[in-house]
Amino acid sequence: VSSPLSIFEGLYQLFSLNFDGFVTTFNNIPIEFTWFVFLVIVFISILIFLKFFGEVGLYVYTSIAIIAANIQVLKIVKFSFFAEPVALGTILFASIFLCTDILAEYYGGNSARKNILISFLGFLLMTILMLFTIGFKPLDKITAGDNYAWALPLQDNLLGVFLPFPIFFIASMIAYLFSQFFDIWFFEKISEFTNRRFLWFRNNFSTIISSLIDNTIFSVFAWIILNPNPLDFNTVLFTFILGTYFLRILIALFDTPFIYLAKYFLPNNHNE
Repeated sequence: VSSPLSIFEGLYQLFSLNFDGFVTTFNNIPIEFTWFVFLVIVFISILIFLKFFGEVGLYVYTSIAIIAANIQVLKIVKFSFFAEPVALGTILFASIFLCTDILAEYYGGNSARKNILISFLGFLLMTILMLFTIGFKPLDKITAGDNYAWALPLQDNLLGVFLPFPIFFIASMIAYLFSQFFDIWFFEKISEFTNRRFLWFRNNFSTIISSLIDNTIFSVFAWIILNPNPLDFNTVLFTFILGTYFLRILIALFDTPFIYLAKYFLPNNHNE
């Protein structure tokens, strides 16, 4: 039977480089605990990247996050408060909105927009590189022999992770660009309206609206417009658009302290 102490045990195994032990421990922890720990680690990571590398650090983090999020969505898990299993990736996708808001607030809108373009191109390049990787002719049983028999299943494993479904890839990229650029524009407009006051309101309101746009665009493109067997809109609305939206709202509310903390993690050479 797992306990909250198991979380610390698992983290100890992670930092001790006992990766198998880490995975085994967290596989036996309630998934809601794992979700919360992951959320905290993600937001703390953003502050660390900001402190040591400034805006460039957030460019790097965002590029990593969009790549990892698109891999994470391949894992389906069951939360106790959802009737159906859901895909992971929500935290990482949501954390990108925090990065853009930090950049827009402390470095300006142009820096935030540059972040989105860099991360988009980074993900696109990673996809192309991995398509070439799995495009190399794999070993067959004769060529592999006994010494390299262990490598035979790896081609299928790589295909499962890095061969994107075209409709989901296109829908994801359209949703990402549109929602992120909207978030920056909306954040700036609210900043003008409030004379840069009420940061908590600007951060939450822009992120909550942008997250809904992100969910809507992706779901409509993936399940209706580009899908050869389109679903009816009610199914898309209640299952895919609104299904995990409250999690996006929860994450947006939780990231509020971190956008305030970001001010104290700005590099010493940052000119406010």
